[in-house]
Amino acid sequence: MLMIMARKPDPTRKPALIQQALDFLVDKPLSSLSFRSLAQALNVSTYTLVYHFGTRAELIREIVRANAVGASPSEGAALPSDTLEDYFSSLNLSWQWAQLPENFHRQRLEFEAALLEAVERDDLTVTREFFAHWTRIGTSALMALGLDERNAEVESRLLHDTFRGVQFDLMLNRDVQAATTVFDSVVAQHRRRIESLLAQVNS
Repeated sequence: MLMIMARKPDPTRKPALIQQALDFLVDKPLSSLSFRSLAQALNVSTYTLVYHFGTRAELIREIVRANAVGASPSEGAALPSDTLEDYFSSLNLSWQWAQLPENFHRQRLEFEAALLEAVERDDLTVTREFFAHWTRIGTSALMALGLDERNAEVESRLLHDTFRGVQFDLMLNRDVQAATTVFDSVVAQHRRRIESLLAQVNS
């Protein structure tokens, strides 16, 4: 009796499809993405995409998650050390990453994903998860410098919110110099607030 062995799934196929989808979206809105449009662009069958992702919502989740990982500097570079200077150096590194032209489309896609997630809240949660993740990192960093948890969380969230606003300015206007001037002002104000809070702790 002839036995037909099922082909083992290729573990590299799904990550490759996600990367191809990200490349496809460099100049296209996330909201326009469908199995059919992506299948045509990648020259694959819609069945291939359904097999690997199941639903359009899951396809978008995977794309947004992969983009979010690439739409921020590495945690190794972003995590500050024990000093205030290291903390602010990490913020400057984050901004240097943000203003690189090759990272513009990733940030644009991240903003679009956030707006889509605001509507499809039950199906999409990735952007909120990353927002909470980076807020926790900032909170932990400020607590390590000496702030209490409440103040650390408020300052971390305030900085995160403001940083996103400057990123939006950069994505919308593509004026690096103007956005950098605003970023420098934001960091200077943030530093004054942190130094004032630390002075209260140490008084």
